[in-house]
Amino acid sequence: MHKRTESKELNMARTIIIEEVGGPENMKLVDWPVGDPGPGEIRIRHKACGLNFIDVYQRTGLYAMKLPHALGMEAAGIVEAVGPGVTHLKEGDRAAYASMPPGAYSEARVMPAAQVCPLPDAISFEQAAAIMLQGLTVEYLFHRTTPIGKGDSVLFHAAAGGVGLFACQWARSEGIELIGTAGSDEKCALAKAAGADHVINYRSADFVAEVKKITGGKGVDVVMDGVGKDTFEGSLDCLKPLGMMISFGNASGPVPPVNLLTLAAKGSLKLTRATLFTHIADHAKCQEMAQHLFSKVVSGDVKVNIGQTFPLEEIAAAHRALEGRQTTGSTIITL
Repeated sequence: MHKRTESKELNMARTIIIEEVGGPENMKLVDWPVGDPGPGEIRIRHKACGLNFIDVYQRTGLYAMKLPHALGMEAAGIVEAVGPGVTHLKEGDRAAYASMPPGAYSEARVMPAAQVCPLPDAISFEQAAAIMLQGLTVEYLFHRTTPIGKGDSVLFHAAAGGVGLFACQWARSEGIELIGTAGSDEKCALAKAAGADHVINYRSADFVAEVKKITGGKGVDVVMDGVGKDTFEGSLDCLKPLGMMISFGNASGPVPPVNLLTLAAKGSLKLTRATLFTHIADHAKCQEMAQHLFSKVVSGDVKVNIGQTFPLEEIAAAHRALEGRQTTGSTIITL
């Protein structure tokens, strides 16, 4: 990857693209054209962007894209220009987003405005780049997927990751009992400190047996599972009858086909495969969710945990760290 201090031309921006799917080495840092926004669009100059597993899924081809394509789903910065029909943002506004299409690994870009959200002054660009995708994910998991309230119990896998640490804090702020799993005692301690009521090191203990022990054999009301293949079967065994399994990620690989009779045999279980982008597709709903998230951060209910930072030209190292389970909290990319 070549490194430049800054792209001087307004119509060019340093951008990470892929021309074919594959490993981290397939990502290229290039000068990419940036035009003027059309109807319903904005041009935004990024100050920081986020790193998420969906970026890996797109890079590897698990989530197909037409190539070549820029990568990155989340960023924060300053609105430089506004196209016709955009009313919730203006030139000079601070803003942040987690939305389609990919292209956030860049100095600047033109993109649809509907899912870009005005950013309160109390939240820094770095914090915003760390919270949008993960925080909005937690918002829909706890508020828009199945009814969850004070006193309910949730099993959350990878509780020391970026989404997990948000979930631990969110659950604590709402009186929800959260059992978190993680892959080391150090990560378990992070989840516990963030608000998990119970933690399980899945490398040294059977998480199904531990959940049953913690719940007196009853199981939990809801499982939130972003790990995928490795935890799916055990997760079903952790649910109460009529419990809800929310599968929302594939960190260990996609879940194999499910026999619906298995759900019946395990207690008339409910199962959904949720995605953030369905929830934020509606402009008004997306803005509402973002305001809810920002209020949690500004109030202190949820603290932003930036575990590591990489410059844009070291994006391959960032991906390797994420895939190798070597990250904690959120990871941001600086420009």
